[in-house]
Amino acid sequence: MAPKRKRSARAATTPEPVESVPTGPALVSSPEEARALIRRVSARKKRRVVYTEEVIVDEEDVPESQSKQDSGFESPLTELDEEAPAEEASPKKKRARRKKNAEPVVYDIPPVETKETTFRGRLGYACLNTVLRAMKPEPVFCSRTLRIDTILKPEFGMDYCKELGRRNVEDLARLIQWNEENHIKFLRVSSEMFPFASHDKYGYTLEYAEKELKASDLARRYGHRLTSHPGQFTQLGSPRDVVVEAAIRDLDYHCQMFRLMGLDQDSVMIIHMGGMFGDKQATIERFKEVYRTRLTDEMRARLVLENDEMCYNADDLLPVCEELNIPLVFDYHHNWIYPSELPIPELIERINAIWHRKGIKPKQHLSSPCPGAETVMEKRKHADRCYELPPELPDDMDLMIEAKDKEQAVFHLYRIYNLHPVIHENLRPEKPAKPFPRMLKEEAAAQEAAGEAATPRKRTRTAAKLEELPGQFPSSPRARSRLK
Repeated sequence: MAPKRKRSARAATTPEPVESVPTGPALVSSPEEARALIRRVSARKKRRVVYTEEVIVDEEDVPESQSKQDSGFESPLTELDEEAPAEEASPKKKRARRKKNAEPVVYDIPPVETKETTFRGRLGYACLNTVLRAMKPEPVFCSRTLRIDTILKPEFGMDYCKELGRRNVEDLARLIQWNEENHIKFLRVSSEMFPFASHDKYGYTLEYAEKELKASDLARRYGHRLTSHPGQFTQLGSPRDVVVEAAIRDLDYHCQMFRLMGLDQDSVMIIHMGGMFGDKQATIERFKEVYRTRLTDEMRARLVLENDEMCYNADDLLPVCEELNIPLVFDYHHNWIYPSELPIPELIERINAIWHRKGIKPKQHLSSPCPGAETVMEKRKHADRCYELPPELPDDMDLMIEAKDKEQAVFHLYRIYNLHPVIHENLRPEKPAKPFPRMLKEEAAAQEAAGEAATPRKRTRTAAKLEELPGQFPSSPRARSRLK
């Protein structure tokens, strides 16, 4: 058989000398052009590649003695290796997957300092159960949602959007059953139960999920109270009619949900008055007009207001609520930040009178500020748990605990005041509180003043903004763009 030829490349041992580039007047006319030309010349050494031809023949056409010499292995050590018995190639080992620990995790739950109370009402939490949300492989939660971009994709569309709502309702029944087993009879339902149900373009009615919603009548049979809290954009006092229309659609969506679930008047919808829009009294008057003329009887029957911590305190809302017969949810945390002039006992007495006139059980909100909060913005942030009940709390009151640890915050108060027995397997330890960015800067400054090395911490976006002190020009392009 004719020998085959293969081209192989070998690098020359000596590099090719780099030719110098003249920069005289023949090539350039100014020193600037000369410097630019010098910069374009690479300083790397070029290597010359020389190609040679190598003859390759088949082993069948060459004697055995010649094949050993032409094979390129002429060392005596190679011959010894060839005479030795060939070792069998070891099979490739597969990585053993680490087995999951099937044993349940045992948490270290520290004891609590017990206190006394005469309170015998219901404590509740908002929207999410942390124990059920962490279940594997199928978590239980009621706020599956999506983006409009997903709705517009042919493989998803509105059918997928509605299916998410159906699954949310199915998990709501599981969540209510878990609450019953753990002595929690008060729950705020997520407003994202049915994604985009109140949207002006992609909105839809809830009759398609009537069967699943009726299955959630566990709350009625167990005597649980379900409420809702439409979002911050539900503002009936807005000067923009498009905002008011969206708010009315949102209230209608929540009414549909409670109606199909067969819930009574205790299932209320809590909203804030919203922004002041430059004129607080004018905003209140717009709210009154919308409430009287544009809301349905069902909406007015379930709508309640809540005092906030920035614009409208209890003193601002109580006259409106008494005039329109709208119940008022008193929030202790908000009143601490933006206090009313009236004493709390007098406020609660007048507020409860409105609830009783409408035949609805009163409810209140409780949350705690994070440790170390000083500014108003820091005080607004909710802590993971609450550690005491307010002294002004009526004995028979539905109290919503607005804390980050959700049902664990309720269990914590159960243990402190011995309100209900708790299942130890469902308890989770409290995480240490995260310091505010201001506290981190103060700590670093104190360490620097003491001559100690600052403790390295993960740089966050908030910390990056704080580093841009007044009088200094921001270093990042994104930060500079904010000044324009």
